[in-house]
Amino acid sequence: MTETFQKDFQAINAIEAIPHIMQILASSLDLRFICVARVTEEAWTMCAVLDNAEFGLTPGDHLEIETTFCRTVRASKKQVVINHASADSEYCDNPIPIMYGFESYFSYPIYDANGEFFGTLCGLDPEPRELRSEVVHGQISAFAKLISSQILLKDQMERSKTQLTDARNIARLQEQYIAILGHDIRTPLSSIQIGISFLDDIIKDSQIASTVQVPVFKAVSRMKNSVQRMTRLIEDAMDFTHSRMGEGLPVKMAEATSLTQQLNYTAEELATAYPNCTIRTHIDITEQLICDEKRVCQLLSNLLKNALVHGDQAYPVYVKVITNRNDFILSVRNSGTPISDESKKRLFQPFWRKESSAKNEGLGLGLFIASEIAKAHQGSLSVSSDFNGTEFTLRFPLTRVSSIPYESVSH
Repeated sequence: MTETFQKDFQAINAIEAIPHIMQILASSLDLRFICVARVTEEAWTMCAVLDNAEFGLTPGDHLEIETTFCRTVRASKKQVVINHASADSEYCDNPIPIMYGFESYFSYPIYDANGEFFGTLCGLDPEPRELRSEVVHGQISAFAKLISSQILLKDQMERSKTQLTDARNIARLQEQYIAILGHDIRTPLSSIQIGISFLDDIIKDSQIASTVQVPVFKAVSRMKNSVQRMTRLIEDAMDFTHSRMGEGLPVKMAEATSLTQQLNYTAEELATAYPNCTIRTHIDITEQLICDEKRVCQLLSNLLKNALVHGDQAYPVYVKVITNRNDFILSVRNSGTPISDESKKRLFQPFWRKESSAKNEGLGLGLFIASEIAKAHQGSLSVSSDFNGTEFTLRFPLTRVSSIPYESVSH
């Protein structure tokens, strides 16, 4: 075993969640083989495995890369999913399913701390299985992202240990990050497992009565919401790590074509999530602008959620988005207790939470990521707060289409 692979092998085996992830996938999808593999151009190597099909593969074993679909996943960065190989026009003549004796199969990419392709999360079974569904895709892709984020977290912790000289700061960062991330991810994972177990029982019953349709629908909705929440947590954690490692927050800059629509959708989505609150929007984008529409909507979502959670829900939250000749301006204003001057100094720090507040949700990264998005757009995010209300304002300069590349990264 080479020194490089030994490090990769240890990185996977240091993630305590992987055995549980493989068990959940095996039981929920009725697959007898689940594994995590390190995949390079030359080799496929087993890192972790749950083998109830008795294929005989163990951690450290190798397969010829040409005899796996993981080579395709590595090249395309896209998953491969098969329900019934022998009945699939695309795969019925492919020698790989015949060689390994499987009918159903999936392989999803996972990434290392640098965002480079690391390997795959795979599953298969000798019998056909229904794997091409939105619910199954959401579940597997969330677990693949979770593994990627854990690899990233481990690498970030290792870098912090070598770069920081203050041992107390290292310990505090590690404890906060791991404890909060572990707590917030454990809850949606538990919800997924409960929902999947319930569906398993229903599916096994050939006589599905109409009386169970509503609870089945609720279980599926619970799983989808949990997967979405898990994905948001993981994305926040990865955005944080990119920023803290000095790599900047990645943005894709392009001419805005549907920003008004996307901002309205973001506000409507949060209005649905917080039905007891009122959101009033005024969006008037009259000038051409260059931005990362997804990131601007992410910033609005973070600011709006912060206002809904911490503001006085008896009063509306106001969202205003305008352009003038020079700038794009987005503001979110709510009523409630003013933010103290001391708290203002720390609002945009990662993991910071107001100690007296009982409304702690997520990882405490929302305002930090919002400020990083502002920086990535060469702009600023400011806050003003008094007894008349609290207002966060994003401002960045308008840029001509020809003056900025499509993809850029803030440094």
